Amino acid sequence: MMKGPDKKNTAVFLDRDGTINEEAGYMDSFDKLSILPPSFEAIRLINRSGMKAVVITNQAGVAKGLFSEEHVWEIHERIQSELRERGAHIDRFYYCPHHPTEGQGKYLQVCDCRKPAAGMLIRAAEEMNIDLGRSYLVGDMVKDMEAAHRAGVKAVLVRTGHGGNVLSDELTLDDTAPDYIADDILDAVGWIMKDRRP
Repeated sequence: MMKGPDKKNTAVFLDRDGTINEEAGYMDSFDKLSILPPSFEAIRLINRSGMKAVVITNQAGVAKGLFSEEHVWEIHERIQSELRERGAHIDRFYYCPHHPTEGQGKYLQVCDCRKPAAGMLIRAAEEMNIDLGRSYLVGDMVKDMEAAHRAGVKAVLVRTGHGGNVLSDELTLDDTAPDYIADDILDAVGWIMKDRRP
């Protein structure tokens, strides 16, 4: 019996700070980590839908020497643990530790992974067999919207985190206009579930 072509996954790419958890500046302490209450149900909905929940986050604090890559992993483990306690999970975390002007050592570089570049989404698509054309990105900043458009995924802006501050003329350009503006991550995922193609 012939095997059909592999079906590609679809994904909801999620910014981290200001989208899943409270925006608290540089996450240099576990004390600053507070997951936004709607995130648990939102990520459960993604999990149940069969879509992949993938975090993509800029972490320039590594480049600036404020914390280590190990600390980023530990924060992600803490987020995953809290989500699992509530019946949800992230399928994979991606982060960019670089900064083009303020980095130290190997982290001082212009890279293709730091949003608004689309490198993290493209890498995830390759590693996780994701169809970007049927996927989504949820974030709270203009750079998230731009990364989404560069990768060919639909963009949803949440009003949490920095989102309330960017609802201005910054979003009038074609490369930064969101496909939907949501109150929070749960509103965003609700819209995605209605919008997605089977």
